[in-house]
Amino acid sequence: MKALEGIKVLDFTHVQSGPTCTQLLAWFGADVIKVERPGVGDATRGQLVDKPGADSLYFTMLNHNKRSIELNSKNETGKAILTRLIETCDVLVENFGPGTMTRLGLDATQICDEFPRLIYLSLKGFLPGPYEERIALDEVVQMMSGLAYMTGPPGQPLRAGSSVVDIMGGAFGVIAVQAALIERTRTGKGQLVKSALFESAMFLMGQHLAYAAQSDAPVPPMPARVSAWAIYDQFQTSDNATVFMGITSDNHWHRFCAVFKRPDLADDPSLASNNQRIDARPHLLPVIADIVSGMTLVAVTEKALTAALPFAHVARPEQLWDDPHLNAGAYLLETEMPDGRGAHLPTLPVTMGGRMTGLRTHPPRLGADTAPCLAGLGYSDN
Repeated sequence: MKALEGIKVLDFTHVQSGPTCTQLLAWFGADVIKVERPGVGDATRGQLVDKPGADSLYFTMLNHNKRSIELNSKNETGKAILTRLIETCDVLVENFGPGTMTRLGLDATQICDEFPRLIYLSLKGFLPGPYEERIALDEVVQMMSGLAYMTGPPGQPLRAGSSVVDIMGGAFGVIAVQAALIERTRTGKGQLVKSALFESAMFLMGQHLAYAAQSDAPVPPMPARVSAWAIYDQFQTSDNATVFMGITSDNHWHRFCAVFKRPDLADDPSLASNNQRIDARPHLLPVIADIVSGMTLVAVTEKALTAALPFAHVARPEQLWDDPHLNAGAYLLETEMPDGRGAHLPTLPVTMGGRMTGLRTHPPRLGADTAPCLAGLGYSDN
């Protein structure tokens, strides 16, 4: 039995943050019913597709283990169906723009009194305050939170290479829902819980705020930071691969010198401590770069692992499909897209009792579960 088996979730989400949240709930075993616009569905179904009528991999990634119903929530029949659905659900999740759920008659203040056990999660750009009516996107929030400033080189703010704010907002929403479910076991009552992109990004920025609190100088972007370690950089191999290597302790340094056969560096008294090596960076980094540049990726990987150094090959996304660790652990699952094509996509990155969460159902075709969901509510075929 999965952790959230028996919990039923009504999913009014689209694009990234909301579907991320309900995807995680579904991975943990919740029965997630995705409510979609008739004939259209989640806007990401048609995003960057390569043929008409196909669903995108973007949609596929975020909608495993869910059911889909097509429902016009603006007419009276649709509203009556939604009322019956909400009666059967434990959780409702929405991430529409400010005011949308109110116009549909589905705002928390409009329905939570009628359904007192319902846990209502509202995912927005901002928590209550002066910004709460503003429209937010992942990249907008990366810019205004300082995350883009910290990611790019000085004077060149750069968004992170993934929608990290959307993902974090959805993940914090899951944490809030699970806490509310536990609280309901004590009180018997549901509640409104909220998660937001801007505040999630601020949580990510906490380490930099802590730095700023103890420094009189402006916080430097990560590419311009003063490293706490002498060797914490990228290097090129002889076969044009890029690797990252960290030498963050004196033990790392001695193992590096031994395995890479540079006793002269180990014996140099001016390089004995990490602080001395930091001072020596201007001439030490070119030496390390020269050592790595004379070796292939395979050779430098073998030596770095033998020396037990923090080390990585700088990989491209498509290279992850061949990653031996991901394949050995079944962390990439063969997922069938609604149009029948397959793709290897990530599973939930946790284990519980040594078990992976597993794939119960592939992402649904638009409206695939409308009839059985309505039958379960007592509606006839007609």
